[in-house]
Amino acid sequence: MTAILESPPQTTSAAPQAHPRRWLGLFAILSADLLNLLDSTVGTIAAPAIRADLGGTTATLQWIAAGYTLAMAVGLLVGGRLGDMYGRRSMMAVGVSGFLAASLLCAVSGSPEMLLGSRVLQGLFGAIMVPQSFGLIRELFGAEVGKAFALLGPVIGLATVLGPVVAGLLTDLAGWRMIFLINVPLGAFALIVGKRVLPASEPPARGQRLDVKGAILAAAGMFLLVYPLTQGHELGWPVWTFAMLAASVPALASFAWYQANRARGGAPVLVRLAVFAKRSYSSGVAFVIAFFGVIAGFSLAVGLFLQLGLGYSPLRASLTMAPWAVGAFLGSAVGATVLANLGRRILHIGLTLMAAGLVLLLAVMDSTVGFGGLVAPFAIYGFGMGMIFVPLFDIIVGDLADDEIGSASGVLTSVEQLGASLGIAVLGTVFFGAVGSPLHAAVPEFVGAAKVVTVIAIGLTAVTFALGFLLPKQAKQAVH
Repeated sequence: MTAILESPPQTTSAAPQAHPRRWLGLFAILSADLLNLLDSTVGTIAAPAIRADLGGTTATLQWIAAGYTLAMAVGLLVGGRLGDMYGRRSMMAVGVSGFLAASLLCAVSGSPEMLLGSRVLQGLFGAIMVPQSFGLIRELFGAEVGKAFALLGPVIGLATVLGPVVAGLLTDLAGWRMIFLINVPLGAFALIVGKRVLPASEPPARGQRLDVKGAILAAAGMFLLVYPLTQGHELGWPVWTFAMLAASVPALASFAWYQANRARGGAPVLVRLAVFAKRSYSSGVAFVIAFFGVIAGFSLAVGLFLQLGLGYSPLRASLTMAPWAVGAFLGSAVGATVLANLGRRILHIGLTLMAAGLVLLLAVMDSTVGFGGLVAPFAIYGFGMGMIFVPLFDIIVGDLADDEIGSASGVLTSVEQLGASLGIAVLGTVFFGAVGSPLHAAVPEFVGAAKVVTVIAIGLTAVTFALGFLLPKQAKQAVH
């Protein structure tokens, strides 16, 4: 699950007039966003079925999810900038078209390598597609933008609930390839309606150059960090995996140095490093990495435990995890409602509920646990998680100036995906390390591995709780 329910970056600019066909345009944008939502759940639900069909190693199960999120983390640094340079409607069309082409490649993949390459393409085109949404919605609705965002949250929240269930149902009834083919009607609707309805405004940064070198440096640093963490266990942790991890530090430092040099020269940058000088924002980046790392990694481990350990079908696994998604949906509604009154405290309340759900799960987890025993832990964990989704980014940017928010929010979204990639790599590696050989392991080994991951998730949640005290006390929207 990803934080699709975040509030949009706040702005003080005058809102344009509402478009006469704005609601139809909104549904086109929602269709594009749903493509990302649906495919971000594939790693949790369909990965075991994909591996059973195509083969591959245990690392393949991690890369089905991590390849998508890592590519999106890199692409998001430039995706929003492309919209500013070439127009949001045009870049939305490019993103959706590329995403559909990559989805078809996923569906016809005959090897793990082809599938993983196609998943990377999905993530890259998704990173072009997703950042255009908020800007297009503002152009469509003008002063009525609040009405659109009031609908956007519940609709996407509902999709988050139904997405894993639909994925499990399609995998059971028609095979895992159908999960990617279902993207075709959604994407076709977004393309056809978007071309007719979405506004084609003059790009604010037309003629400016894209920072390609910066994007390459960022991609290299992130890859050097995530790749060895994902592959290390499978290969027995050879020396080169530690060398890659060490090399990620100077690679990311080079990216930061290059961005600082461009900023001093007045050139456009992918990341405004000045915002990191504020402790509240840099602490928020650490919060995002830990929070989304534990969510993504723990979600993958639970899906693997249910299917590989307990022998659940994809549909049964997705239905078993449904209370988690329902809890997140309800929690997001509560989070949006009480944000103004509680401010930063809402994060600590949500994290406390997440920890309570994990502790309860640890108590009931064994080889005989069934749906009834998992409902309460999953629902409580999901509710707490959902409470954090809506207010998180607005709280993190609470101390920033208005002209810093757009860039800072874009970085947070990219860091969110990087955190998810790291969580999948680290917790997935821990899970398989505790299991040993998945093909020969018995149920007790899977139970033991799931418990180890749960304990680590509790620890990461506690770290996130501590980081929360360093964030601004009120959200940006509550400050102004």
